[in-house]
This record gives sequence, structure tokens and C-alpha cells, in this order.
Amino acid sequence: MEIMYTPWRMRYIKRGDAAEEGCVFCAITAADSASDAERLVLYRGQHCFVVMNIYPYNTAHLMVVPYLHVADLTTLDSSVAGELFTLTQQCVAIVQQEYAPHGFNLGMNLGRVAGAGIADHLHMHIVPRWNGDNNFMPVIGNTKLIPEALHETYARLRPHFAALSSGSDQ
Repeated sequence: MEIMYTPWRMRYIKRGDAAEEGCVFCAITAADSASDAERLVLYRGQHCFVVMNIYPYNTAHLMVVPYLHVADLTTLDSSVAGELFTLTQQCVAIVQQEYAPHGFNLGMNLGRVAGAGIADHLHMHIVPRWNGDNNFMPVIGNTKLIPEALHETYARLRPHFAALSSGSDQ
């Protein structure tokens, strides 16, 4: 039997149903960019940032998040909404280049009843998918296997986003 370790998930398991204090996305917004690697922030734009999901459904599961703490998509200013979608497109292109997935799930869960884990701060999920990435483990063992550690994924993706950052400075 092969044993797979996913130590980063222990924090999630121990948390259970207890809500974290404050908004994790607002904490990232307020934090100095010097802590971006620790917080898995890949890119900071004018209105939105790109961050890795610390409880990923798959390797390279990213989120595009507005700096503005808002739950209602219909209230987003067009410049924020535009950057949110443009960054989503750029994330797909970067993940395609680096990981060559067979497809993607993109989406927002608006409201707790729709499955939002952080319902008060909307965010777009970008989840790469591969043929065969669904297997018996989630169904039988209630376990999802992620084949690459978060810090390794960050190291692979960060240069692409650094290039994106330097290209926007021109």
C-alpha cells in the first residue's frame, strides 16, 4: 500500500466547523507584499489579486479575489469586474502553459447555500482538471490526493506571474 502525505490539510481538519476570525482575503489585502510567498499570493493587480487555494481540489487551484470586501457580484464596479475576468483568463493561460491540464472548472459560489466557504468576500475559483483525476479515494476514503506540495506549485507558477507583473509595469 502506498501512503500519501498531505500535511497542510491538518489545519483544515482540526478547524472543523469553527469559523476563522475575520476575513482571510481582507487579511491578505492588508498584508505587506513581503509576505506574499508565505500567503501563496502569486500576483497583485490594481483591483484584484491571485492566490493559491490552501485547501485545493487539484494541483494549481487558484483564486482571483477583489481587494474590495463584497459578497454581491452585481455591485462590482466594471473596472473591478473587468480585472477579475482578465486575471481569470491569464490564470487559465498560465496553468495551461505550466501544467497542461485537460480542462478547467471556473466559478464562484455566491452565498453559503451555494457552497461558498467564504461567503462574504466573493472570489473566482480556477481548478485545473485532468482525465482520471477523479478516482475512488474521495468517494470511498473521503480523501483527495494532491500530487504536488503547495510550495512546489507556488515555485512553478510564481515566475509566470512575475512576468505578468513586469509586463503590466510597462
